[in-house]
Amino acid sequence: MSYSIVWSLVLALHITGMAAWVGGMIYAAFVLKPSLNLLDGTQRASVHLQTLNRFFRIVWHTMPTVLITGWLLIYHDGGFAVVPWPINLMQLFGLIMAGIFARIYFGPYQKARRALRPQQGTFDSIRSLVMLNTGIGVLTIICGCLAHPF
Repeated sequence: MSYSIVWSLVLALHITGMAAWVGGMIYAAFVLKPSLNLLDGTQRASVHLQTLNRFFRIVWHTMPTVLITGWLLIYHDGGFAVVPWPINLMQLFGLIMAGIFARIYFGPYQKARRALRPQQGTFDSIRSLVMLNTGIGVLTIICGCLAHPF
């Protein structure tokens, strides 16, 4: 396999992981949440928890993949000192997103999982943090585009 093909595959893995992470958050916030309002409270909580469980399993794989492939690409381009500032900002946003995800997962999500009857406020807290992470994810993508030399 050619050297450039390997780096193209690393970039493809990076972009695919970011698409899954940010796209999943957009789906959760703008499609799933409004659709859940059609269900009664018990069904809503159950479906919401099942969906979050599946999505968070995906994020636990994509998050480290995106961070590691990003660092590999920075290494390939010569390191943090030589990459354009939007790449460094993109890396910072990625770390912030990982921190927010950890806050969601170990905070309100675990509270909802342990509760016999999760309160709507817990899901609202998760949604607020997901919305924040979605916004940062979009900014991260914009940074990646700003760094591309057209």
